[in-house]
Amino acid sequence: MTAKDTGVRHLTDAVLVRADGAVDEESLAYVREKVAAALDRPGLPEASGEVRVVKASAHHVELPWWAGADLQVGEDLVVVHAREATARELADRLHDRLRARAERVAHRGERARRASTPPPWRGGPER
Repeated sequence: MTAKDTGVRHLTDAVLVRADGAVDEESLAYVREKVAAALDRPGLPEASGEVRVVKASAHHVELPWWAGADLQVGEDLVVVHAREATARELADRLHDRLRARAERVAHRGERARRASTPPPWRGGPER
């Protein structure tokens, strides 16, 4: 059994994109592109984990496309879920949410919070 048979695709060596249900190759490729674009940011720590894309088989479901990402970005766990009507909308929503969480992770670092010197009562220089 190959990766094509199981619906598993590698985004990078560390991030895995997995498809369940009737997910076509074109939709999966678009999701992979959007996830890669969200995680391709200067200053962002290395990401690893899994992104799952599922299409419901029932035709009466209003929002049949679902995606969930469980990623370890540096020391932080990033969990993102999205549900949409089409695969392209799902990929775009997933991209937006991953990008926002990645921005949060990047700006929560020690250097980002200490943009200015602390006041004297917190150990900063005396004036």
